[in-house]
Amino acid sequence: MKINVTEIRVGMIIDYKNDLWEVLKTNHVKPGKGGAFAQVEMKSVIKNTKLNERFRSSETVEKALIEEIKYKYIYSDEDDFHFMHPDTFEQINIKRNIVGEKGRMLKEDLEISINFYNEVPLSITLPNQVAYKIISTDVALKGQTASSSYKPAKLDNGLNVQVPPFIENEDTIIIDTRTLEYIKKL
Repeated sequence: MKINVTEIRVGMIIDYKNDLWEVLKTNHVKPGKGGAFAQVEMKSVIKNTKLNERFRSSETVEKALIEEIKYKYIYSDEDDFHFMHPDTFEQINIKRNIVGEKGRMLKEDLEISINFYNEVPLSITLPNQVAYKIISTDVALKGQTASSSYKPAKLDNGLNVQVPPFIENEDTIIIDTRTLEYIKKL
């Protein structure tokens, strides 16, 4: 679908120069002399390279039609992550390099979205908040509650996060998957 360059937004995926590009930054400039333009920084979804491109405001670009389908995470092996469609029970496997660092946040039966372009999986989208159990954390020291101090904690998926002093071992907490920050205790 053709869109004007003034409609380009961060996070959008466009089809440009026979490749798919995710928009990282966009800056619309209207200089005092000459025509307006858009300076766009993009990252290739397939090749993982970056590109800075300048488009005249009168140009159009092709917005990629991405299909987003809900799946449940089942398990992973050395090469792939395996997912199942909750309604049809159809299973799909996605290579580790496509899932990337988000694979560390996956846990059994977690519902995620897989983004497809021409029936080829491009990326996964995690829910914004996921609950994890604390495996180990330091004991809170008396007198530290006056300041907003945080302490390190290890989650059941192996990730280390910072939690408030009142969190103890075996507590279940909710983490923001985008920033890996503590949100609340369950």
